[in-house]
Amino acid sequence: MRTDILYSFRRCPYAIRARWALLICEIKVEIREVDLKNKPLEFINISKTKTVPILVKTNKEVIEESLDIIIWALSESKKKKLKNFYIPISKEEEIIEIISENDDGFKYHLDRFKYSARFNASEEDYHFIEAAKYIKKWNKKLTNSRWLIGDNPSIADWCVWPFVRQFKIACESQKKTSYFEDPIKEWLGHFEKHQYFKKLMHKFDPWKPSTKKEYFPFN
Repeated sequence: MRTDILYSFRRCPYAIRARWALLICEIKVEIREVDLKNKPLEFINISKTKTVPILVKTNKEVIEESLDIIIWALSESKKKKLKNFYIPISKEEEIIEIISENDDGFKYHLDRFKYSARFNASEEDYHFIEAAKYIKKWNKKLTNSRWLIGDNPSIADWCVWPFVRQFKIACESQKKTSYFEDPIKEWLGHFEKHQYFKKLMHKFDPWKPSTKKEYFPFN
């Protein structure tokens, strides 16, 4: 029986949020872990962007954007009410605004802070300060509600938390302190301590055409 295929990379925050959606929606896929330094030819041939995640459906249709994979998973889930719950029509504009804020703004400064040696090492502190502004803004939102958009989780939370986690790890690595406080610390902890987290971050060997098929979730 053929299965949809997800090309992924374990630590990529875009891939993490796509896998999170698959877990919540209870959709099983064949997973192909991509070695980003040695990308397989099959991956290169189907990807316009040459980046993960990419979902290849059984009908050969390719979905390249993590947000589109999330929406596809919600649409495909046997839990029919999931999509309306995680993307309520009344909150759709606000959800997209926060996701764009993360993907277009926070991610820009996060990369240049975390990988300052690749960009401009002298600007590391500047990008840390700019990234921290987003953390403070989201922290303020979480002061007034449990989630980024009101009292229920949404795909805004799914899309943002892997990047906030990456920022936290970068700060710990680079000895930055006093940047994280509740409630955003508690909000991130919800995902890091979730029963699905171990499955989410399961380590698969880099995929090769000759290797045995592996599936996500792995059990």
